[in-house]
Amino acid sequence: MDKQFIARGVQRCSTPRFLLWILPWVAMLAFGLYAAALCLIKGLNQTNMDNRFAFGLWIYLDLTVIALGAGAFFTGFLLYILKVHELRAVINSAVVIGLVCYTGAVGVLMLDVGQPLRAWFTFWYPNVHSMLTEVTFCITCYLTVLAIEYLPIVLKNRKLRQVPAFLVFEFELHKLIYVLAGVGTFLSFFHQGSLGGLYGVLRGRPFAFREGLGLWPSTFFLFILSAAAVGPSFILLTTWLVEKIARKRLVRPQVMQLLGRISGLLLAVYVLAKTIDTLVWINRTSPATGFLAAQYYSWRPFGTWILFAEIVLFGLVPALVLLAPRLRKRTGWLVSAAALACCGVALNRFVMTVQTLALPTLSFDEFLSYTPSWQEIGTFVAVVAFGVLVYSFSFRYLQLFPEERELQIETPREEEQPVLAGRY
Repeated sequence: MDKQFIARGVQRCSTPRFLLWILPWVAMLAFGLYAAALCLIKGLNQTNMDNRFAFGLWIYLDLTVIALGAGAFFTGFLLYILKVHELRAVINSAVVIGLVCYTGAVGVLMLDVGQPLRAWFTFWYPNVHSMLTEVTFCITCYLTVLAIEYLPIVLKNRKLRQVPAFLVFEFELHKLIYVLAGVGTFLSFFHQGSLGGLYGVLRGRPFAFREGLGLWPSTFFLFILSAAAVGPSFILLTTWLVEKIARKRLVRPQVMQLLGRISGLLLAVYVLAKTIDTLVWINRTSPATGFLAAQYYSWRPFGTWILFAEIVLFGLVPALVLLAPRLRKRTGWLVSAAALACCGVALNRFVMTVQTLALPTLSFDEFLSYTPSWQEIGTFVAVVAFGVLVYSFSFRYLQLFPEERELQIETPREEEQPVLAGRY
């Protein structure tokens, strides 16, 4: 019965083996939902956040998964607007990744508010002077766009295509894909920027405060650049992981290399912009507020190593690797560089969220550390488990990789051919 829902021409593991795969993730999801229920029933005193650390693990998680999920809107922009047709091989997977990331982010935000039944207040009584209002509207609208983009993928299921009404509906939805790609790009660019701009306007936090470029602080543009740069790397990394787990090739090596090249180009631009922004902040912005930049790195564990790691180790190094054609052709280098880039954006969001709030801003203020409670960690685990489950079911029953069927009959793989192949 299960095999009737799997696309023709592709191979999937047996049902018992699939159930064995999803079982631990279901257990992790149940544990996370229990932790989230405690926070909703007993209140946010179940967390280690307070008036000082109003932003903790949950907001850090939101910023990180939203940045990693940027591959959905950016891949759609490149494919449907700029006509980079090679990316059609990964667009369905990118949509699922984006849907998972944004759904998890919205869920955690509702939990962080503490009163999800009043979440509609944001839309009915918006604070028009807050960047978070624009972020809330854009994230909600873009999640709706992702859900609409995911629907045609679902309707292409082997069984659902047997229903004529669904077939017609899927065909009509496909006509709107260019409009959805444009709307999604517009919404994503602005909410990615506003998430960064939020920190850039915190005058009471000199570590995060930045000077403006026009109407927005520099962090507005840095967040957009970093998300656009890392999005393709995350798609590359997840595709490689799925190939390893499924033990089959899902996309051609040229597509993976193209994703790496796109990510490398944008990452190089981001590293240059981040370096200029950091130098301006060190020499002008921070001293103007009465703080030398060295003071921010005199508190353990936040030494100057974290700045070096963010810009050089997780920024410049992967950018150079991804821009080198010879290194991009080697899977090990390509995947390692993509992983470093993803770690870089995660570290940047950690710095902006946790380090910003930990550092003292007044002479009588103290350095405060923050450690998330197990309830916060449990909720984090639930988001990860939710993402794995949604992607697993989508991969099993939907056609996420259009080239899979064709590649499945191409044997042997290039990397599996003998060294002397072709000489005889």
